[in-house]
Amino acid sequence: MLDRQHLTILREIARAGSVTAAADRLNISQSAISHAIAKLEARFGVALWRKKGRLLELTQAGEYLLLLAERVVPEFEHAERVLADFSQGRRGALRIGMECHPCEKWLMRVTAPYLTAWPDVDLEVKTAFRFDGIAAVQAHEIDLLITPDPVHLEGLTFKPVFDYELVLALPYSHALASRTYVEPTDLAQETLLTVPVSEDRLDIYTRFLIPAAIRPARRRTAETVDLLLQLASAGRGIAVLPDWLVHEADLPLATLRMGKEGMMKSINVGMRTEDTGTAYVDGFLDFAGSFGASA
Repeated sequence: MLDRQHLTILREIARAGSVTAAADRLNISQSAISHAIAKLEARFGVALWRKKGRLLELTQAGEYLLLLAERVVPEFEHAERVLADFSQGRRGALRIGMECHPCEKWLMRVTAPYLTAWPDVDLEVKTAFRFDGIAAVQAHEIDLLITPDPVHLEGLTFKPVFDYELVLALPYSHALASRTYVEPTDLAQETLLTVPVSEDRLDIYTRFLIPAAIRPARRRTAETVDLLLQLASAGRGIAVLPDWLVHEADLPLATLRMGKEGMMKSINVGMRTEDTGTAYVDGFLDFAGSFGASA
């Protein structure tokens, strides 16, 4: 039966010019080469080479197999390298989901150097912020979840990558702009600008307004953080955003703490515990830790 060894032998003999040289390159004996080729010739009833003086000359059948070897053997070698990459965590697919609108800007900082450092990893980012990220990780629909709200569940691991503070962003002309912090009652007559997710996923509600039994006069949503910042700057409402995003926006916006102690948060990367230790996953976590919000 024809196999890869036969093709490898023919290719090396053609490249080296002799059985002796090919045997040295392949680290096998000359007799092993001769025996393997003789067995193949007997199996199919053809000669693959003939001696011409001190040289070997391929027959028509030998030339055919050599052309096949030049196509097929490199594919085998490539496949072996790919499998080795998979086994050592250098190659794979990394699907990332986000439950955090502001995280998108931060993630772009991480992905550029990561793609350069891990060229054989296919990276996919899901920005469908309304999906259930935890369920998606558990169902193997995504591999990593970027979230400010880690959970403690068996089989899942969360790693905090940077801390930030949620602050109130509003124009300097606003009546509250001179304050250093606000209380829930200060927002009762305001238009609150938020991303379009349910209230139970917004810290401004769950940690600040609802415990005080306060609701803003109006809530207005925008699909992007950039638009929220522009609306706040134009005096169309007040937005609650990570401090670093407001500072980077370079817009005429004052920032106030949410309560005297402020509202601190962390961005976490969640994954299946079974995937910890995979080289390209650990590589992403290394970059994530290096490109915090203040980077």
